[in-house]
Amino acid sequence: MENQDINEESINNQEENNVQNEVAAEENVTVKPSPEELLAEEKDRYIRLYAEFENYKKRTAKEKMEFFQYANQDMMISMLGILDDFERALKEIAKNGNSADLQGVELIYQKFKNRLTEKGLKAMEVRAGDTFNVDFHEAITQIPAPSEDLKGKIVDVIETGYTLSDKVIRFAKVVTGN
Repeated sequence: MENQDINEESINNQEENNVQNEVAAEENVTVKPSPEELLAEEKDRYIRLYAEFENYKKRTAKEKMEFFQYANQDMMISMLGILDDFERALKEIAKNGNSADLQGVELIYQKFKNRLTEKGLKAMEVRAGDTFNVDFHEAITQIPAPSEDLKGKIVDVIETGYTLSDKVIRFAKVVTGN
C-alpha cells in the first residue's frame, strides 16, 4: 500500500510540474514587452538610423567636394603642354635678345600661369641635388654622378612636375646620378 501511495504521490507531482511548465510556456509565448522596452527599442532604432543618415550626408558631401576639386584635372593636364611651350619660347627669346618680344610673351605667360594657379595647379620645386623620391619624380635616365654627393640624387630636371590640390598630375622628369 505504501508503494501505491508513493506512486500516486509521484504521479501527482509530475502532473503538477507538467501543469506548471505549461503555464510557464504559455506565459513566455504570450508575454508582451512593456511600453518602456518598446520605447527603448524604437529609440535605439531611431538613433542608429539617424547616425547612418548623417554618415551618408558626410560621405556624399566629401565625394562632391572631391569631384569639384578634380573635375578640371583633364583640362589642367592638357594645358601643361602649353605651359611648357611658353617656358621654352621664353628661353629662346631671351637667347636672341629681343626685349620687346620677351616682355610681351612673359606677360601672357604670367597671366596664363596665374589662372592655372588660381584653379589649384602648383609646380613642384625640384632642384639638382635633391633626393630622388618616386612619389614625385620620374627618372628618365641615370648618369655617372659628377660628384660623390650626387649619387642617388637628382642631377638635372628635364620637365617640371605639377600637383593639383596636393595630388600629383605630372611627375617631374629628372636625371639621377649613380
